[in-house]
Amino acid sequence: MRLFIRLLLIPGIVGWLLGGCSEKIDPKPATYSQLLTGTDKKSWKIVSYQVLDNGNASSVIPAQSGLDACIADDILTFYADAEHKLEVSQNAIICYPNEPDIYVTDTWTLFNANASLEFYLPVLNGKFPWTIKNLTATVLTIEYYFPDINASYRFTFNSTTTK
Repeated sequence: MRLFIRLLLIPGIVGWLLGGCSEKIDPKPATYSQLLTGTDKKSWKIVSYQVLDNGNASSVIPAQSGLDACIADDILTFYADAEHKLEVSQNAIICYPNEPDIYVTDTWTLFNANASLEFYLPVLNGKFPWTIKNLTATVLTIEYYFPDINASYRFTFNSTTTK
């Protein structure tokens, strides 16, 4: 009987105890909001845009050549805080020399059900509901559909910093 306990029972109990202590690590894919904000905050800069009118799309226009240079240079920072803070700051090209670097503080709202993101965009000087066309860790493409005409604006941003 002692031989049975030594050879089968003790190694079985030890194996069960040690085997039950392992933790299975499952990778968690980033959510839309994590892609947008990082874990703390993430900054984005407009790199291009398109105008779509009656199903006809313009060519992709680089932001620096088609928009007001000082506004196209601005940085939008989305925060991962509970308030969903958004800051718009001047970059290398200063639009408002007598204003602070951060000249707009607002909020952003993400609706996962329809991939809609609402935030202030300096180029259009307003807060609009944007449809997310593409969102990765480094690229954000959004589109605004005009409610009364068959036209839209599509903007593409690149991530500049992440924390």
